[in-house]
Amino acid sequence: MQGITSDGKQFRPSDWAERLCGVMSCFRPEGSGGPNAHLQYSPYVRPTMLNGVRSVVVNAALREIEPLAYHFVVNFAKDNDLQVVEACLLPEADKKSN
Repeated sequence: MQGITSDGKQFRPSDWAERLCGVMSCFRPEGSGGPNAHLQYSPYVRPTMLNGVRSVVVNAALREIEPLAYHFVVNFAKDNDLQVVEACLLPEADKKSN
């Protein structure tokens, strides 16, 4: 989901992605907790910048793992009129091989 509304306006506040991902930080794979798990974003809901636009990437696996959490994120986008784009993100290339 991108921080732009359907009419092209930037969504506010400017830290909306980090706030949303902070709320979702408890949703993580079993066994990936640890003592500082509460200080990390969930691997299923992560803030990022896409083409200069603050965005949130939501892994489709969240729908199966925790349907209510997935619907919360989807409804957040709908309620705030945010643009949603389905995409397939590729892992970053190994920097040592370049």
